[in-house]
Amino acid sequence: ETIHGKGLQCMIWWRCIPACILPEAHYHNTLKDDGKILQRAKRGWMWNQFFLLEEYTGNDNQYVGKLHSNMDRGEGNVKYILTGDGVGSLFLIDENSGDIHATKRLDREERAIYTLHAKVVDKRTNKTLEADTEFNIKIHDINDNEPKFSKDIYFASVPEMSDVGTSVIQVTATDADDQTYGNSAKLVYSILQGQPYFSVDSDNGTIRTALPNMDRETKENYQVVIQAKDMAGQMGGLSGTTTVSITLSDENDSPPRFANHTFRLSTLESAEVGAAIGRIKASDADVGRNAEMQYSIVDRDGQDIFTIITDQNTQEGIIRVKKQLDYERKKTFSFKVEVTNTYLDPRFMYSPNPPFKDDAMVRVTIEDVDEPPVFSRNPYIIEVHEDTAAGSFVGVVSAKDLDADNNPVKYSIDRHTDLERLFNIDSVNGTITTLKALDREMSKWHNISVVATEISNPRQTTRVPVFIRVLDVNDNAPEFAMYYETFVCENVKSGQLIQTISAVDTDEPLVGHKFVFSMSFSNPNFTIIDNEDNTARIITRRGGFSQREMNTYLLPVVISDNDYPIQSSTSTLTVNVCACDSRGNVQSCNTEALLSAGLSTGALVAILLCVIILLMIVVLFAALRRQQRKKEPLIISKDDVRDNVVSYNDEGGGEEDTQAFDIGTLRNPEVMDAKKLRRDIIPEMLFPFGRTSPIKDNADVRDFIHGRLHENDSDPTAPPYDSLATYAYEGSGSLAESLSSLESGATEGDQEYDYLSNWGPAFKKLADMYIGKDTERET
Repeated sequence: ETIHGKGLQCMIWWRCIPACILPEAHYHNTLKDDGKILQRAKRGWMWNQFFLLEEYTGNDNQYVGKLHSNMDRGEGNVKYILTGDGVGSLFLIDENSGDIHATKRLDREERAIYTLHAKVVDKRTNKTLEADTEFNIKIHDINDNEPKFSKDIYFASVPEMSDVGTSVIQVTATDADDQTYGNSAKLVYSILQGQPYFSVDSDNGTIRTALPNMDRETKENYQVVIQAKDMAGQMGGLSGTTTVSITLSDENDSPPRFANHTFRLSTLESAEVGAAIGRIKASDADVGRNAEMQYSIVDRDGQDIFTIITDQNTQEGIIRVKKQLDYERKKTFSFKVEVTNTYLDPRFMYSPNPPFKDDAMVRVTIEDVDEPPVFSRNPYIIEVHEDTAAGSFVGVVSAKDLDADNNPVKYSIDRHTDLERLFNIDSVNGTITTLKALDREMSKWHNISVVATEISNPRQTTRVPVFIRVLDVNDNAPEFAMYYETFVCENVKSGQLIQTISAVDTDEPLVGHKFVFSMSFSNPNFTIIDNEDNTARIITRRGGFSQREMNTYLLPVVISDNDYPIQSSTSTLTVNVCACDSRGNVQSCNTEALLSAGLSTGALVAILLCVIILLMIVVLFAALRRQQRKKEPLIISKDDVRDNVVSYNDEGGGEEDTQAFDIGTLRNPEVMDAKKLRRDIIPEMLFPFGRTSPIKDNADVRDFIHGRLHENDSDPTAPPYDSLATYAYEGSGSLAESLSSLESGATEGDQEYDYLSNWGPAFKKLADMYIGKDTERET
């Protein structure tokens, strides 16, 4: 080819695309359509991108291409410089010839394009002959990567009995080769294992069912191996495989079936209502929700006596008692039980398979049990008249043993229900009689329990309630309905109503009560009028009553009933005469009026206060006397062995008095100076009486304490808890020696008290008392 009269020089290298180098640039004039001349500057050199195959296996560096400029005259003055991606490590250029080589194997999957820059300079002057120009080296792909699936194993499921072509799962593989160049990345899918049950779409890897009516109950799991191959599946292409585990999910396509169509059960006739007597089982090849079943009894003979429910855990049919069983009435029952699926799939209900239900016959045998006697009625209601004599007939109860043996029965009354022992029963024939007369007014009903017991088996007993109603007999007379407080005013007029009375009767006649009121004798002051409605009026026959003449009137009222026999009673109505105002309001009656006439209200209050004050004084005096009695006298008698204590008012100096004695001596007796004299008095003797100092180790006190401790430890009556025992022991080292008269002489004359006068003014009073006492005794 020629461009504007110039030739295009092309260089072709092995395993690469030609790189075209343009000759030296120049100006060229062209004419436009309108006659104008256009001038365009041509570049001195330019080229297209270089192509390089990946995964070069030669021993030498891989030749990429050649750079050449028309500025290079072949004199060796031109230098080619290369910069950019991988220059120096991956790409090298011969600076004299412009040849480019790759030093390592290149992988397109790691990097597909490298961008480099080239320029030409003068070696001598280092002047740029060609400006920096960018070009690319593109790595050409080869088929060096096999297809890979995202998973090694796929899991999928498809409903059983699915139609042919039902999609199961789509598996996809990827190829790292260049998809835009050749067929290196063009994949084709195929099935290596799993035929003829499944197929795969060669283009997109979709797995579909290939056989109809695949039954889970026949085979549930399938292993399918799928292959993906590049190069459009042609020979020499690379491939990868994966495994797909396909499970057929369950559909309700299998009906329940009884393995045995006859079941035999037995139960005792004493089985309670609701008790389970046995189980039957049907099987279903389906699983989960599709295997749930429900049972039903379809025969009338069994529906009334038994019921069946489904055990949700085992899917068994549990037969229960619906009505009480009786061996004597019926010994066997036979009925049909039907089983169906709880949840039905309409797709399979009308299939050519048998219907989705099954049935079986159940035969139940009733076993005899020794049952307790049975009463003819439950409960019994018997009526008897009150006041019936003891031993009278009340009624009869009857019970019998329904078992085949028909054992005899005896009767008894539970005395916990007849605590008053009012009734008796014949143990053989069940006749109930009275032991005492009955009173309806005391109790209208008597509820007792009669027990029937088999003679041959006393453990078989039956109880029945017997309600005895006591019928009324007119044996009670009517009486006032309440207590009446009746009064009549002194200024009452004749014919005035003062009281309305009524009556009650504890009897209950069938036609209701009808009372008649009258007076037992004629009364000049009052009269009674029967209202004929079970009430009567008390009317005055005169006026001008006076409290001074008579303050109370007693009216005998006769009340009779109309039942048979007629009962009557006389009740007394008390009428008080009272002072009333002009309107008839009571002001005072009887004793209250007399009391109010004699004393005023103020006087009554004063008397009441005086009585209260006297009572308080008596109570206070009694309390003081009781308190004084509690105090024991200081000296009970003159013969008491204890010393008489004489109290005198001589107060010491207290803690502030430091002159009477040395306080330090009391605090520490061991350092006491025996020769120290009192500082508050003049010594009466030149050589004071010397006293023995206390023993330092206090051996006697220690022995005393140890002895008492041993006594308490060995005392069997000592309490089991810690206790405090106190002892009064003076010891042998007291400075004042013992002041007690105990262990002294038999008489007071044996004692000498002259030394008390030597003890100072603190004991002067005591010395005067005892020394004077001795003087009087001598006299």
